[in-house]
Amino acid sequence: MTELKKVTVQILNAFTENDKGGNPAGVVLDADALSHNDKLHVAKKVGLSETAFISRSNTADFKLDFYTPTKQIAHCGHATIAAFSYLKQLGKLKGNTSSKETIDGNRKIEIQGALAFMEQLAPTYVDPVERENDILNSLGLTKADLLPNAPIKVVNTGNSFLLIPVKDVKTLQDITPHFDAIENISEAYDLIGYYVFTTDALAHEIDATTRMFAPRYGILEEAGTGMAAGPLASYLYDVLQIKKTTFQIQQGKYMLPPSSSAIEVQLQLENEKITGLMAGGKGVVTRKLEVNV
Repeated sequence: MTELKKVTVQILNAFTENDKGGNPAGVVLDADALSHNDKLHVAKKVGLSETAFISRSNTADFKLDFYTPTKQIAHCGHATIAAFSYLKQLGKLKGNTSSKETIDGNRKIEIQGALAFMEQLAPTYVDPVERENDILNSLGLTKADLLPNAPIKVVNTGNSFLLIPVKDVKTLQDITPHFDAIENISEAYDLIGYYVFTTDALAHEIDATTRMFAPRYGILEEAGTGMAAGPLASYLYDVLQIKKTTFQIQQGKYMLPPSSSAIEVQLQLENEKITGLMAGGKGVVTRKLEVNV
């Protein structure tokens, strides 16, 4: 009879806003002995949108593997912030800079006070104009609900997200997502999911408030998505021509139940062109789970 291994999973809320809300992620230390199937089993048992598994790396300070309850993904913003916030709290980071190895290459990590930041790449843009009506229908929206002169775009800074600018907070709040349709369009464009946002009626310290739908990855709605906030900040700078280097993104305020998250994105520029970015926030430990594999 095979002996079961007990895996300890720390649950941290990442991108907390004033230490409240945020997006929960699982974090597993010393995951070197776990197989792909083990990790998938643990992520499914944990049941959160993503769990990060930390193991030794020959090319970076740590190797991170990210799993949803249904599959492995290349990057995950809030699980990265959760993992490095936890490593910092345990005293396992030597300084304020670190790095992660992923299945899609290595990325830099920075610690700024209580916040952890992760590197993302320069943005690329795709215009899905031929599917605009399908996209709107999948959210119960019409063209009149969109922010004027702000095209729907697929934006990638490491993962692809569909950015959909709506005209006001009420429109964002009243979205009716049709998850089968969202999943089909996500499959067609190889998306993690939809990132719907508005710049309307916000406190002066917030640049946009958002909702994120990713049924293709088993996530109906997510409270904080660092890998989507990077594309959004890039869109605000490049498409909406908001020429600043630091953006404050809010997410999750209008999901049910609400879980408001705060994500800061710092753009890296050369000759006013984005060459990369750092997206970050705070991770707070909330509880611990034990999973047998």
